[in-house]
Amino acid sequence: MKYLSFIALLITLGYSSTTTGFIYDKTTSKPIVNAIVTSGKKEYRSDINGSFSVPSAPFIGVRAVGYERKFYKTGGKMYLNTLTPKALYLSSFGATSSKLMGNAKSLIKTTEANALVIDIKMDRGQIAFRTTNTVANKIGAQEIILFKDMKKFVADLHAQNIYLIARIVSFKDTPYITAFPQYAVKKTDGTLFKDKEGLYWIDASNKEPQQYIIDIAKEAAAAGFDEIQFDYVRFPDRKGIKFAFENTQANRVKAIAGFLENARTQLTPHNVFVSADIFGYVSWHDADIEIGQRVDALAPYVDYLSPMLYPSGFNAGIPGYPNPVKANYEIVKHSLDKALVKSGNSPLCYRPWLQAFKDYAFDRRVYGEKEIAEQIKASDDFGSCGWILWNPRNVYTGAGLKKIKL
Repeated sequence: MKYLSFIALLITLGYSSTTTGFIYDKTTSKPIVNAIVTSGKKEYRSDINGSFSVPSAPFIGVRAVGYERKFYKTGGKMYLNTLTPKALYLSSFGATSSKLMGNAKSLIKTTEANALVIDIKMDRGQIAFRTTNTVANKIGAQEIILFKDMKKFVADLHAQNIYLIARIVSFKDTPYITAFPQYAVKKTDGTLFKDKEGLYWIDASNKEPQQYIIDIAKEAAAAGFDEIQFDYVRFPDRKGIKFAFENTQANRVKAIAGFLENARTQLTPHNVFVSADIFGYVSWHDADIEIGQRVDALAPYVDYLSPMLYPSGFNAGIPGYPNPVKANYEIVKHSLDKALVKSGNSPLCYRPWLQAFKDYAFDRRVYGEKEIAEQIKASDDFGSCGWILWNPRNVYTGAGLKKIKL
Protein backbone atom coordinates (compact mmCIF):
# COMPACT_ATOMS: atom_id res chain seq x y z
CA MET A 1 0.00 0.00 0.00
CA LYS A 2 2.81 2.41 0.87
CA TYR A 3 4.47 1.64 -2.48
CA LEU A 4 1.27 2.39 -4.38
CA SER A 5 0.88 5.65 -2.47
CA PHE A 6 4.42 6.61 -3.45
CA ILE A 7 3.71 5.91 -7.13
CA ALA A 8 0.53 7.99 -6.91
CA LEU A 9 2.54 10.83 -5.41
CA LEU A 10 5.07 10.69 -8.25
CA ILE A 11 2.28 10.83 -10.82
CA THR A 12 0.76 13.81 -9.00
CA LEU A 13 4.16 15.54 -9.15
CA GLY A 14 4.35 14.93 -12.87
CA TYR A 15 6.45 11.76 -13.06
CA SER A 16 5.17 9.16 -15.54
CA SER A 17 5.90 5.47 -15.16
CA THR A 18 8.52 5.51 -17.93
CA THR A 19 10.98 8.00 -19.34
CA THR A 20 12.02 7.85 -22.99
CA GLY A 21 14.69 9.73 -24.82
CA PHE A 22 17.50 9.85 -27.36
CA ILE A 23 21.21 10.28 -26.69
CA TYR A 24 23.34 12.10 -29.25
CA ASP A 25 26.94 13.13 -29.74
CA LYS A 26 27.00 16.88 -29.04
CA THR A 27 29.39 17.62 -31.92
CA THR A 28 28.10 15.34 -34.69
CA SER A 29 24.45 14.98 -33.58
CA LYS A 30 24.79 11.26 -34.34
CA PRO A 31 23.12 8.77 -31.99
CA ILE A 32 25.30 7.18 -29.31
CA VAL A 33 24.84 3.43 -29.33
CA ASN A 34 25.14 1.48 -26.08
CA ALA A 35 25.17 4.59 -23.89
CA ILE A 36 24.51 3.84 -20.23
CA VAL A 37 21.27 5.16 -18.77
CA THR A 38 20.76 4.87 -15.01
CA SER A 39 17.35 5.06 -13.40
CA GLY A 40 17.13 4.33 -9.69
CA LYS A 41 19.32 1.34 -8.91
CA LYS A 42 19.51 -0.13 -12.41
CA GLU A 43 21.32 0.66 -15.62
CA TYR A 44 20.05 0.34 -19.17
CA ARG A 45 21.52 0.84 -22.65
CA SER A 46 20.59 2.94 -25.65
CA ASP A 47 19.89 1.15 -28.94
CA ILE A 48 21.28 1.68 -32.42
CA ASN A 49 19.21 4.86 -32.73
CA GLY A 50 20.42 6.20 -29.39
CA SER A 51 16.95 5.71 -27.93
CA PHE A 52 15.99 4.33 -24.54
CA SER A 53 12.98 3.73 -22.32
CA VAL A 54 13.48 3.37 -18.57
CA PRO A 55 11.39 3.49 -15.40
CA SER A 56 10.91 7.11 -14.39
CA ALA A 57 12.93 8.61 -11.58
CA PRO A 58 13.54 12.15 -10.30
CA PHE A 59 16.85 12.12 -12.20
CA ILE A 60 18.10 10.06 -15.12
CA GLY A 61 21.85 9.49 -15.34
CA VAL A 62 23.47 9.28 -18.77
CA ARG A 63 27.06 8.45 -19.69
CA ALA A 64 29.00 6.60 -22.39
CA VAL A 65 32.52 5.30 -22.89
CA GLY A 66 34.54 8.10 -24.43
CA TYR A 67 32.02 10.73 -23.34
CA GLU A 68 31.11 12.80 -20.29
CA ARG A 69 28.40 11.93 -17.77
CA LYS A 70 25.28 13.96 -17.12
CA PHE A 71 22.05 13.96 -15.15
CA TYR A 72 18.68 14.92 -16.63
CA LYS A 73 15.33 15.58 -14.96
CA THR A 74 13.32 14.63 -18.03
CA GLY A 75 13.67 12.55 -21.17
CA GLY A 76 13.74 13.76 -24.75
CA LYS A 77 16.91 14.64 -26.63
CA MET A 78 20.11 14.40 -24.62
CA TYR A 79 23.59 15.40 -25.77
CA LEU A 80 26.99 14.28 -24.53
CA ASN A 81 30.37 15.81 -25.28
CA THR A 82 33.27 13.50 -26.06
CA LEU A 83 35.78 13.26 -23.22
CA THR A 84 39.26 11.76 -23.26
CA PRO A 85 40.81 11.93 -19.78
CA LYS A 86 44.58 12.44 -19.80
CA ALA A 87 45.47 12.18 -16.17
CA LEU A 88 48.23 12.79 -13.67
CA TYR A 89 48.34 10.68 -10.50
CA LEU A 90 48.41 12.40 -7.12
CA SER A 91 48.52 10.70 -3.76
CA SER A 92 46.31 12.12 -1.01
CA PHE A 93 49.37 13.96 0.28
CA GLY A 94 50.15 15.31 -3.18
CA ALA A 95 46.58 16.42 -3.78
CA THR A 96 46.59 18.41 -0.53
CA SER A 97 50.06 19.88 -1.10
CA SER A 98 49.82 23.40 -2.48
CA LYS A 99 53.11 22.89 -4.32
CA LEU A 100 52.34 19.53 -5.96
CA MET A 101 48.69 20.31 -6.70
CA GLY A 102 49.69 23.74 -7.96
CA ASN A 103 52.13 22.15 -10.39
CA ALA A 104 49.50 19.67 -11.59
CA LYS A 105 46.98 22.46 -12.16
CA SER A 106 49.57 24.44 -14.08
CA LEU A 107 50.21 21.49 -16.40
CA ILE A 108 46.48 21.04 -16.91
CA LYS A 109 46.25 24.68 -17.99
CA THR A 110 49.19 24.51 -20.39
CA THR A 111 49.27 20.95 -21.77
CA GLU A 112 46.89 18.29 -22.99
CA ALA A 113 46.49 16.92 -19.44
CA ASN A 114 42.91 17.41 -18.21
CA ALA A 115 42.35 14.95 -15.38
CA LEU A 116 43.62 13.76 -12.01
CA VAL A 117 43.70 10.36 -10.32
CA ILE A 118 43.60 10.96 -6.58
CA ASP A 119 44.06 8.47 -3.74
CA ILE A 120 40.97 8.19 -1.58
CA LYS A 121 41.55 4.82 0.08
CA MET A 122 45.32 4.80 0.36
CA ASP A 123 47.94 2.08 -0.06
CA ARG A 124 48.18 1.45 3.67
CA GLY A 125 44.43 1.32 4.23
CA GLN A 126 43.93 4.87 5.46
CA ILE A 127 40.90 6.76 4.17
CA ALA A 128 41.85 10.31 3.35
CA PHE A 129 38.52 12.04 4.04
CA ARG A 130 36.22 12.13 7.07
CA THR A 131 33.95 9.14 6.62
CA THR A 132 30.83 8.11 8.49
CA ASN A 133 31.76 4.47 7.96
CA THR A 134 31.67 2.81 11.38
CA VAL A 135 34.14 0.10 10.40
CA ALA A 136 36.71 2.62 9.19
CA ASN A 137 36.49 4.50 12.45
CA LYS A 138 36.68 1.30 14.49
CA ILE A 139 39.82 -0.08 12.82
CA GLY A 140 41.91 3.11 12.86
CA ALA A 141 41.62 3.92 9.15
CA GLN A 142 40.89 7.57 10.04
CA GLU A 143 44.21 8.43 11.62
CA ILE A 144 45.17 10.64 8.65
CA ILE A 145 42.44 13.01 7.46
CA LEU A 146 43.85 15.07 4.61
CA PHE A 147 40.66 16.26 2.89
CA LYS A 148 38.74 18.42 5.32
CA ASP A 149 35.77 18.94 2.97
CA MET A 150 35.76 16.39 0.17
CA LYS A 151 32.70 17.73 -1.65
CA LYS A 152 34.16 21.24 -1.76
CA PHE A 153 37.52 19.87 -2.92
CA VAL A 154 35.81 18.06 -5.79
CA ALA A 155 33.57 21.00 -6.66
CA ASP A 156 36.54 23.39 -6.81
CA LEU A 157 38.40 21.14 -9.27
CA HIS A 158 35.28 20.58 -11.36
CA ALA A 159 34.95 24.36 -11.61
CA GLN A 160 38.34 24.25 -13.36
CA ASN A 161 37.05 21.61 -15.82
CA ILE A 162 39.20 18.83 -14.34
CA TYR A 163 37.97 15.25 -14.67
CA LEU A 164 38.39 13.45 -11.33
CA ILE A 165 39.11 9.80 -10.68
CA ALA A 166 39.01 8.38 -7.14
CA ARG A 167 41.62 5.65 -6.66
CA ILE A 168 40.45 3.01 -4.19
CA VAL A 169 43.20 0.62 -3.06
CA SER A 170 41.06 -2.44 -2.54
CA PHE A 171 42.47 -5.64 -1.08
CA LYS A 172 45.76 -4.41 0.39
CA ASP A 173 44.65 -3.17 3.80
CA THR A 174 46.63 -3.56 7.02
CA PRO A 175 44.19 -1.75 9.37
CA TYR A 176 41.30 -3.94 8.25
CA ILE A 177 43.20 -7.21 8.68
CA THR A 178 44.67 -6.12 12.01
CA ALA A 179 41.08 -5.75 13.23
CA PHE A 180 39.64 -8.74 11.34
CA PRO A 181 42.41 -11.32 10.83
CA GLN A 182 39.84 -13.97 9.89
CA TYR A 183 39.51 -12.28 6.47
CA ALA A 184 43.23 -12.26 5.69
CA VAL A 185 45.28 -13.91 3.01
CA LYS A 186 47.33 -16.48 4.92
CA LYS A 187 50.49 -18.43 4.45
CA THR A 188 50.25 -22.19 4.12
CA ASP A 189 51.15 -22.57 7.79
CA GLY A 190 48.08 -20.53 8.76
CA THR A 191 49.88 -17.33 9.80
CA LEU A 192 49.01 -13.98 8.25
CA PHE A 193 50.67 -13.21 4.93
CA LYS A 194 52.69 -9.99 4.68
CA ASP A 195 53.96 -8.58 1.39
CA LYS A 196 57.43 -7.15 0.83
CA GLU A 197 56.27 -3.83 2.31
CA GLY A 198 55.13 -5.60 5.46
CA LEU A 199 51.44 -5.04 4.67
CA TYR A 200 48.49 -7.38 5.12
CA TRP A 201 46.04 -8.36 2.38
CA ILE A 202 42.32 -9.07 2.44
CA ASP A 203 41.23 -12.40 0.98
CA ALA A 204 39.14 -11.02 -1.90
CA SER A 205 36.63 -13.86 -1.73
CA ASN A 206 35.12 -12.60 1.54
CA LYS A 207 31.88 -10.60 1.22
CA GLU A 208 32.22 -8.53 4.41
CA PRO A 209 35.45 -6.74 3.47
CA GLN A 210 34.20 -6.44 -0.12
CA GLN A 211 31.25 -4.43 1.18
CA TYR A 212 33.54 -2.24 3.26
CA ILE A 213 35.56 -1.32 0.17
CA ILE A 214 32.42 -0.67 -1.88
CA ASP A 215 30.95 1.53 0.85
CA ILE A 216 34.03 3.76 0.75
CA ALA A 217 33.77 3.92 -3.05
CA LYS A 218 30.12 4.95 -2.76
CA GLU A 219 31.09 7.84 -0.47
CA ALA A 220 33.65 9.01 -3.03
CA ALA A 221 31.00 8.82 -5.75
CA ALA A 222 28.56 10.78 -3.61
CA ALA A 223 31.25 13.45 -3.14
CA GLY A 224 31.15 14.02 -6.89
CA PHE A 225 34.06 12.07 -8.40
CA ASP A 226 33.50 11.27 -12.07
CA GLU A 227 35.06 7.84 -11.88
CA ILE A 228 35.83 5.19 -9.27
CA GLN A 229 39.04 3.31 -9.97
CA PHE A 230 39.72 0.08 -8.09
CA ASP A 231 43.42 -0.67 -7.69
CA TYR A 232 44.95 -3.77 -6.07
CA VAL A 233 41.76 -5.53 -7.15
CA ARG A 234 43.53 -8.87 -7.13
CA PHE A 235 45.18 -11.52 -5.01
CA PRO A 236 48.86 -11.13 -4.05
CA ASP A 237 51.39 -12.30 -6.65
CA ARG A 238 53.16 -14.64 -4.26
CA LYS A 239 53.68 -18.35 -3.85
CA GLY A 240 52.95 -20.18 -0.61
CA ILE A 241 49.67 -18.47 0.27
CA LYS A 242 46.17 -19.77 0.77
CA PHE A 243 42.64 -18.42 0.74
CA ALA A 244 39.24 -19.27 2.15
CA PHE A 245 38.55 -21.37 -0.96
CA GLU A 246 40.48 -23.85 -3.05
CA ASN A 247 43.22 -21.86 -4.76
CA THR A 248 42.26 -22.39 -8.40
CA GLN A 249 42.14 -20.00 -11.33
CA ALA A 250 38.36 -20.38 -11.62
CA ASN A 251 37.85 -19.44 -7.98
CA ARG A 252 40.29 -16.53 -8.07
CA VAL A 253 38.74 -15.01 -11.19
CA LYS A 254 35.23 -15.55 -9.87
CA ALA A 255 36.09 -13.63 -6.69
CA ILE A 256 37.59 -10.61 -8.49
CA ALA A 257 34.96 -10.44 -11.23
CA GLY A 258 32.23 -10.89 -8.63
CA PHE A 259 33.57 -8.00 -6.58
CA LEU A 260 33.60 -5.68 -9.60
CA GLU A 261 30.11 -6.76 -10.61
CA ASN A 262 28.82 -6.06 -7.10
CA ALA A 263 30.62 -2.70 -6.95
CA ARG A 264 29.21 -1.62 -10.30
CA THR A 265 25.69 -2.54 -9.23
CA GLN A 266 25.91 -0.59 -5.99
CA LEU A 267 27.49 2.43 -7.69
CA THR A 268 24.76 2.57 -10.35
CA PRO A 269 22.62 5.27 -8.66
CA HIS A 270 25.61 7.65 -8.80
CA ASN A 271 26.01 7.35 -12.61
CA VAL A 272 29.75 7.19 -12.07
CA PHE A 273 32.28 5.57 -14.39
CA VAL A 274 33.89 2.41 -12.99
CA SER A 275 37.43 1.29 -13.81
CA ALA A 276 39.96 -1.27 -12.62
CA ASP A 277 43.76 -1.40 -12.70
CA ILE A 278 45.32 -4.61 -13.99
CA PHE A 279 48.87 -5.95 -14.29
CA GLY A 280 50.54 -5.25 -17.62
CA TYR A 281 51.39 -8.89 -18.24
CA VAL A 282 47.70 -9.84 -17.86
CA SER A 283 47.29 -8.58 -21.44
CA TRP A 284 49.68 -11.27 -22.64
CA HIS A 285 48.21 -14.30 -20.87
CA ASP A 286 45.01 -16.27 -21.24
CA ALA A 287 45.32 -17.39 -17.62
CA ASP A 288 45.01 -15.09 -14.59
CA ILE A 289 48.75 -15.24 -13.71
CA GLU A 290 47.57 -16.48 -10.28
CA ILE A 291 46.13 -13.13 -9.13
CA GLY A 292 42.52 -13.42 -10.32
CA GLN A 293 42.83 -10.91 -13.17
CA ARG A 294 41.79 -12.05 -16.63
CA VAL A 295 40.87 -9.45 -19.22
CA ASP A 296 37.88 -11.28 -20.65
CA ALA A 297 36.40 -11.90 -17.19
CA LEU A 298 36.79 -8.36 -15.81
CA ALA A 299 35.96 -6.22 -18.86
CA PRO A 300 32.15 -6.74 -18.69
CA TYR A 301 31.94 -5.11 -15.25
CA VAL A 302 33.91 -1.90 -15.79
CA ASP A 303 33.73 1.02 -18.17
CA TYR A 304 37.51 1.23 -18.42
CA LEU A 305 40.37 -1.19 -17.86
CA SER A 306 43.68 0.45 -16.95
CA PRO A 307 46.62 -1.92 -17.55
CA MET A 308 49.82 -0.79 -15.87
CA LEU A 309 52.16 -0.66 -18.84
CA TYR A 310 55.31 0.73 -17.25
CA PRO A 311 58.22 -0.58 -19.35
CA SER A 312 60.30 -0.97 -16.18
CA GLY A 313 57.70 -3.44 -14.91
CA PHE A 314 58.09 -5.79 -17.87
CA ASN A 315 61.06 -7.59 -16.34
CA ALA A 316 60.94 -10.39 -18.92
CA GLY A 317 60.29 -8.08 -21.86
CA ILE A 318 57.77 -8.99 -24.57
CA PRO A 319 58.28 -11.15 -27.67
CA GLY A 320 60.84 -9.46 -29.90
CA TYR A 321 61.68 -6.77 -27.35
CA PRO A 322 63.88 -8.10 -24.53
CA ASN A 323 64.78 -4.60 -23.25
CA PRO A 324 61.47 -2.84 -22.51
CA VAL A 325 62.91 0.60 -21.75
CA LYS A 326 64.29 0.69 -25.28
CA ALA A 327 60.85 -0.20 -26.66
CA ASN A 328 58.43 2.15 -24.92
CA TYR A 329 56.07 2.47 -27.88
CA GLU A 330 56.02 -1.28 -28.54
CA ILE A 331 55.41 -2.23 -24.90
CA VAL A 332 52.32 -0.01 -24.71
CA LYS A 333 50.92 -0.61 -28.19
CA HIS A 334 51.35 -4.38 -28.31
CA SER A 335 50.03 -4.85 -24.77
CA LEU A 336 46.89 -2.88 -25.57
CA ASP A 337 46.43 -4.79 -28.83
CA LYS A 338 46.67 -8.10 -26.96
CA ALA A 339 44.18 -6.98 -24.31
CA LEU A 340 41.69 -5.84 -26.94
CA VAL A 341 41.70 -9.25 -28.61
CA LYS A 342 40.86 -10.85 -25.27
CA SER A 343 38.04 -8.47 -24.33
CA GLY A 344 36.51 -8.06 -27.78
CA ASN A 345 35.21 -4.58 -26.97
CA SER A 346 36.38 -1.12 -28.09
CA PRO A 347 39.80 0.53 -27.72
CA LEU A 348 37.91 3.30 -25.91
CA CYS A 349 37.37 0.85 -23.04
CA TYR A 350 41.07 1.15 -22.16
CA ARG A 351 43.05 3.87 -20.41
CA PRO A 352 46.60 2.69 -19.65
CA TRP A 353 48.95 3.71 -16.88
CA LEU A 354 52.19 5.05 -18.35
CA GLN A 355 55.64 5.48 -16.81
CA ALA A 356 56.77 8.94 -15.71
CA PHE A 357 59.42 7.84 -13.23
CA LYS A 358 63.08 6.82 -13.46
CA ASP A 359 63.74 3.27 -14.61
CA TYR A 360 64.64 0.94 -11.74
CA ALA A 361 65.05 -2.41 -13.54
CA PHE A 362 67.31 -1.94 -16.57
CA ASP A 363 69.58 1.01 -17.39
CA ARG A 364 68.25 3.53 -14.82
CA ARG A 365 67.31 6.02 -17.49
CA VAL A 366 65.26 9.08 -16.62
CA TYR A 367 61.84 9.01 -18.26
CA GLY A 368 61.70 12.36 -20.01
CA GLU A 369 60.46 13.89 -23.25
CA LYS A 370 61.23 10.97 -25.57
CA GLU A 371 60.14 8.11 -23.33
CA ILE A 372 56.86 9.68 -22.22
CA ALA A 373 55.99 10.88 -25.73
CA GLU A 374 56.59 7.39 -27.13
CA GLN A 375 54.18 5.85 -24.64
CA ILE A 376 51.51 8.48 -25.24
CA LYS A 377 51.79 8.04 -29.00
CA ALA A 378 51.29 4.30 -28.62
CA SER A 379 48.19 4.87 -26.50
CA ASP A 380 46.84 7.40 -28.99
CA ASP A 381 47.58 5.17 -31.98
CA PHE A 382 45.73 2.33 -30.31
CA GLY A 383 42.71 4.59 -29.75
CA SER A 384 42.42 4.35 -25.97
CA CYS A 385 40.29 6.76 -23.99
CA GLY A 386 43.26 8.72 -22.70
CA TRP A 387 46.07 7.65 -20.39
CA ILE A 388 47.38 8.14 -16.84
CA LEU A 389 50.93 9.14 -15.90
CA TRP A 390 52.34 7.54 -12.76
CA ASN A 391 55.08 9.11 -10.69
CA PRO A 392 55.05 7.97 -7.03
CA ARG A 393 56.63 11.28 -6.00
CA ASN A 394 53.87 13.20 -7.82
CA VAL A 395 56.51 15.27 -9.63
CA TYR A 396 55.58 16.01 -13.25
CA THR A 397 56.83 18.34 -15.96
CA GLY A 398 55.58 19.11 -19.44
CA ALA A 399 58.03 16.57 -20.87
CA GLY A 400 56.31 14.48 -23.52
CA LEU A 401 53.01 16.34 -23.22
CA LYS A 402 51.51 18.31 -26.08
CA LYS A 403 51.24 22.01 -25.34
CA ILE A 404 47.98 23.91 -25.68
CA LYS A 405 47.40 27.59 -26.34
CA LEU A 406 46.66 29.73 -23.29
